[in-house]
Amino acid sequence: MRSFGLAFASWFEKYTFLLIPGSLVLGWLLSDYLLDYVEWIPYLFGYITLIMALGCGVRHLFGVLKRPYVVILTLLLAHAAAPLLAYGLGVTVFGPGSDYTIGLLLFAIIPLGISSVMWVGSSGGSIPFILAVVVLDTILSPIVVPALMGMFIGDASVTWNSGELILDLLTMVVLPTLIGVMLYEISKGRVKTWSAPVTQPISKLFFMLVVMLNAAAIAPHAAGVGREMLVVVPVVITLIVICYVLGYFGSYAMLKPTKELQITLTYASGMRNISLGMVLATSYFSPQASIPVVLGIMFQQPAATIIHALFHRRRTQALMHTE
Repeated sequence: MRSFGLAFASWFEKYTFLLIPGSLVLGWLLSDYLLDYVEWIPYLFGYITLIMALGCGVRHLFGVLKRPYVVILTLLLAHAAAPLLAYGLGVTVFGPGSDYTIGLLLFAIIPLGISSVMWVGSSGGSIPFILAVVVLDTILSPIVVPALMGMFIGDASVTWNSGELILDLLTMVVLPTLIGVMLYEISKGRVKTWSAPVTQPISKLFFMLVVMLNAAAIAPHAAGVGREMLVVVPVVITLIVICYVLGYFGSYAMLKPTKELQITLTYASGMRNISLGMVLATSYFSPQASIPVVLGIMFQQPAATIIHALFHRRRTQALMHTE
């Protein structure tokens, strides 16, 4: 059972770029059957967040705070530069009052994605740093997300309740994260390894369910915007590329960035917690605003695969030159 659970989790991570878009399509196709279960989403997501936090302890968080300039740079790229560019892109293409513009903005504002840890590790970046920053950013999300959304669009322009959003983020994200960190400390870091054969495969399955249920929730509303997808899809892909490029070139703000730092910031800036974004989009904004976030999950992982290949190629070429 132990080996099967770990093997399944490893297989899932290897084929995430196919499984998640596939779950999205399946959710659309099975919308009529899945709509009754949409209310499960917050609980499924809370479990996913809890399992993410099992790998991070207080020392990781304090270790990150010892590098404040890198932390500040990461958060500025992800939550200042990226939202500005996303909003500018949306206004240019769709106009300031468009739901699609709100969706692009939400994509750029949501916390960093936990899947970035996997890509940072496989590409040669700093796993402790990215893990701690993801957890820190997740904890800050009840402050960051409502504040930035209110700054750009205000409460009056769309029907959303920032108070309810903060409460949902606290219960779905912050509380499970704190419990996970506490369990890490109590077990002296052993809880993740000990529980992984069971908790990890369940987490992967719940991730797929969250994607499917969110897709099912917006499917009835997305059916009538077929032609608009010819514009929305290229814009979403453009924003995803912008976020990755922003991280890579933003690392040069550290004057002489190491390759490890470049890799870490590239994924930190480029990858978002799309499952959380989908939950927030479908709960607080219009179905049209959800579409850019949902599309983001289809292209974020394939883009990460391409970037991983580019980093691997650069590393291979560097090794050839040193021989």
